[in-house]
Amino acid sequence: MKKIDSAVLKETTFVGTVVLILSVLMQAVFLIIGKWDYTVLLGNILGFVAAVGNFFLMGLSVQKALGKEEKEAKGVMKTSQSLRLLMLAAVCAVGYLAPVFHILAVVIPLLFPRIAFFVRPLIKKEK
Repeated sequence: MKKIDSAVLKETTFVGTVVLILSVLMQAVFLIIGKWDYTVLLGNILGFVAAVGNFFLMGLSVQKALGKEEKEAKGVMKTSQSLRLLMLAAVCAVGYLAPVFHILAVVIPLLFPRIAFFVRPLIKKEK
C-alpha cells in the first residue's frame, strides 16, 4: 500500500474541520427550531463520516491517478467517482430507511465540502 500523500491529509483535515464546524451549526439550528433529538445527532454523524470519507477517497484516487497515463488516469477517476456516488446513495438510503437517522441531518452535511471548497481560497488569501 502506498503512503498517503501529505496534501491529501492536509486537505482532508481542512474539509473535515469545515464540515465539523458547519455540523455543529446545523445541530444548533435544529435545537433552536425545536426539532432536535438523538436522530439528528446520529444522522449528522453519518453524514459527516460520509462527506469527509468521500473527500478522502477522492484524494486517494487523484493520488493514484497521478502516476498513470492519461487514458488510465481517466479510468481510475471515473471508476472512483462512480463508486463514491454509489456509496453516497447507499448512505442516503440508510439515512432514509433506518429510523435512528434524521434524513435531513444525513443529507445536509454531504453539501458542506462544497462550502469548504468555496471558503478555502478566502482563507488562503488572508495568510
